[in-house]
Amino acid sequence: MTQQIAPSPRSARFLTHAKEFRQFLRVLLRNPGSKVGAIILLGLILVAIFAPAIAPFDPLQMSVGKNLQPPSTTHWFGTDEFGRDLFSRIVFGSRLTLMTGVIAVGISMTAGVTAGLIAGYAGGWISTILMRLMDVLFSFTETLIALAAVAVLGPSLTNAMIAVGISSIPFYARVTYGAVLVEKNREYFKAAKAVGARHTRLILRHILPNILSPIIVIATVGVSVAVLSASALSFLGLGAQPPSPEWGAILAAGRDYFKRAPWITTFPGLSIAITVLAFNLLGDGLREALDPQQRRS
Repeated sequence: MTQQIAPSPRSARFLTHAKEFRQFLRVLLRNPGSKVGAIILLGLILVAIFAPAIAPFDPLQMSVGKNLQPPSTTHWFGTDEFGRDLFSRIVFGSRLTLMTGVIAVGISMTAGVTAGLIAGYAGGWISTILMRLMDVLFSFTETLIALAAVAVLGPSLTNAMIAVGISSIPFYARVTYGAVLVEKNREYFKAAKAVGARHTRLILRHILPNILSPIIVIATVGVSVAVLSASALSFLGLGAQPPSPEWGAILAAGRDYFKRAPWITTFPGLSIAITVLAFNLLGDGLREALDPQQRRS
């Protein structure tokens, strides 16, 4: 008789995670919107990576006598008021857009999740102080917080990313705080605490992995909000400064030529709208895919 060898605990965990990942992909790809969003974002990432090879011109190069030319076979999206190729500027601007969204969300998610974890796990006066601070920030709109932060730090793309990141911290903190309170009352957490598990293990091994699903969904949608907020700051002259090929800055420069050269505002506006839509579609698909009930169905 052949003797069956039981898989090791590590192999069993790997097989379990692999099965869950396949179920996650199946549910994610079952949603048509998430597939469209993923394809658009993949294209945007590839454009950002290979921007020097895709862009036919230097995005900062000015050309005398070629200003405000309409779209043509040479300049696909036309030229701006300085004769710069608009297609090349939008291609290179995709790098700034992705960088802005990811860094801003990284700032807000890191600070917000940390504050929510500490407040929810510690409780007591620590929770009271942290959550009341978040309530104070919640009383102001994200745009107002971002404008105040930029006013203090000064207008630049870096400061705009920091400002947008600061403005979203309370939202991540609140979501994390609520999720931690739920997990603290579950039996597995009480059992781990009863056997003497350390605080770091309780937080990093038992609480954090179980609250990541809503945070991932919020962060994905949050990138679209960050892109919009950073573009709005650049449009107001508080974000990226000329001659940076940031989409919001291009929109701001083109508003003075809207009647003569509408393509200067049309193409960057469409780029922002499509990017925001893609992140929202992917976030909706992730919400469904990370739902345990959806994975079981």
